[in-house]
Amino acid sequence: MAVKEILLLGDEKLYKVSKEISKGEVGKAKQIIADLHDTIMDFRKAFGFARAIAAPQINEHYRIIYMNLNDEPIAIINPRLEFIDEQQFEVWDDCMSFPGLEVKVHRYQKCKIFYKDLAWKDCVLEFTGDLSELIQHEYDHLDGILAVQKAIDNKSFRINKNKQKA
Repeated sequence: MAVKEILLLGDEKLYKVSKEISKGEVGKAKQIIADLHDTIMDFRKAFGFARAIAAPQINEHYRIIYMNLNDEPIAIINPRLEFIDEQQFEVWDDCMSFPGLEVKVHRYQKCKIFYKDLAWKDCVLEFTGDLSELIQHEYDHLDGILAVQKAIDNKSFRINKNKQKA
């Protein structure tokens, strides 16, 4: 479809809560997912990293997450996140909406995500470790929450020069 502009830290639109997409809007969901794919691939080419993106990051305020892990696309529509246990870990979180900035946050070690796929079938995925962190990060975008809002403290920020545009 098209590479879309990624909203950057400070843009008020990143703080909007996204709405569910209906079964009748599957065509719209397919278009958004195609745009998310093109956008993440373009970002990956420019920055050398990118595994997932949420629709609000391209100014589409629907509850859609697109993951591309090892060239395996996963379209997640209307997700619901559930934590499997209370165990958490600290991680330096990064984001396509603030490339080069990393934020130390707490995330749950294990989680499940319940969602619809493009065929409108109910699906469930379970994640641990870095993938659990990743899906929690993207899910937060759907609720208008950025990693900078979850920083452990005011010293939990750093610049990673390796994650700035080449």
